[in-house]
Amino acid sequence: MSDDGKTRIRFAEEADAAVIARIHLTSRSATMPYLPPQKRSHEQVTRWVQDVLLKLCRTWVAVRDTEIIGYAALDGDMLEHLYLRPDVRRQGVGTLLLDEVRRHTPDGVSLHVFQQNTDARAFYESHGFTVLDTNDGERNMENLPDMTLRWTPSSVQYPY
Repeated sequence: MSDDGKTRIRFAEEADAAVIARIHLTSRSATMPYLPPQKRSHEQVTRWVQDVLLKLCRTWVAVRDTEIIGYAALDGDMLEHLYLRPDVRRQGVGTLLLDEVRRHTPDGVSLHVFQQNTDARAFYESHGFTVLDTNDGERNMENLPDMTLRWTPSSVQYPY
């Protein structure tokens, strides 16, 4: 639950696929205007959610009242996606989803973020993520410079 008591996190279900796809498309468009124009239709992205995302990743949705307002997808210890409806940003929903992800990754979690995505970088850094590496974009399909961030709980110690 969030501080307002209205937002809860639950596992995503196949019936959520179309809403997850809409959030994915609208969030990317609103928050990352530097990305190439989307070539896939809502129906194509919905099929990707059903056939790939929900089958390969542990996926959670944030639900306020009866509406899905965000989602997070975790593959092993890699946070593959965390997207919110643009109208609910900066209301604690991203933190609720990230907290759920961290509960399921006791040894830590990593993610990739575009270097240009300063809002996301600030969000993750404010939640204790640090930069592991940077890349010129050869590892993502958008070919944009990105970086790998990692959060490790303070209770986990690695011998270096």
